[in-house]
Amino acid sequence: MKNPKVRQVVLPLITAMIWGSSFVTQSLSAGHLGCFSFNALRSIPAALALLLLLLVVRRIRPREKYTAEEKRALLRGGLICGFFLTLGVNLQQFGIETTTAGKAGFITTLYIILVPVFSIMLGKKAKKSTWIYVLFAVAGLYFLCFDGGSVSFSSGDFYIFLCAFAFTAQILAVDHYVQRVDGIALSCAQFAVVIMLSAIGALVFGEHTTLAAVKTCLPFLLYVGVMSSGVGYTLQILAQKDGDPTVVSLLLSLESVFAVLFGFLLLHERLTAREGVGCVLMFSAVILSQLPETK
Repeated sequence: MKNPKVRQVVLPLITAMIWGSSFVTQSLSAGHLGCFSFNALRSIPAALALLLLLLVVRRIRPREKYTAEEKRALLRGGLICGFFLTLGVNLQQFGIETTTAGKAGFITTLYIILVPVFSIMLGKKAKKSTWIYVLFAVAGLYFLCFDGGSVSFSSGDFYIFLCAFAFTAQILAVDHYVQRVDGIALSCAQFAVVIMLSAIGALVFGEHTTLAAVKTCLPFLLYVGVMSSGVGYTLQILAQKDGDPTVVSLLLSLESVFAVLFGFLLLHERLTAREGVGCVLMFSAVILSQLPETK
């Protein structure tokens, strides 16, 4: 996709669809594998698939060897993006163990507010209409994720709250480094870091992983690893190469909508009127984000 505007919209939408569909497989794996073990194992097929893709692309479109500066940028980018991604996925998994999925979904997607806020703090300009569609998105996510009951803030909620900051940092780090290095190489590097750091976490926290558990979860690990991790995060990086990180993050947040839709289509879960309102608000936010700003 040579048109940056099309790439900025289409690729995040595909990513959101993949991430939304992966919630089923992730939940099925949770009862068999520990948090760090799951994230380390899911990142192995992701890194391998990306490495294979990188080799194929290099064969089709040969390029000169990386310069010393490009190698340093790739190393720094892989370490920084991988660190924040490791932090985000593991904090999220820890939090889900002690909070509801609805509250976890809402708190995680606070990154759609944090990304423009931190972008402005880093000196980037934002459209005046940014805050309007961000508010629409937050309202939509609220209706999607909260059932209108009482609100409490548990330790799990706090972990999820921290993971929103980690994902914000990862999105902004990707936005910075993808302008300097190849997007596929950067994605491959960050997942290599996730494997290493998550494996260390599994050892430190004494997670017990059996071969039987891995065999049981193998189809889920392959789907989440190749599609959600490998394809999804690579499409995110490619979308951010020429796109506005605020708009990209907003489109990525549609994973909540797709999660509801896939639950309805695959698990025969019915949408409540409240969830329907949330979907309408979320799609309204997407439409608003694509409208040109009037002078």
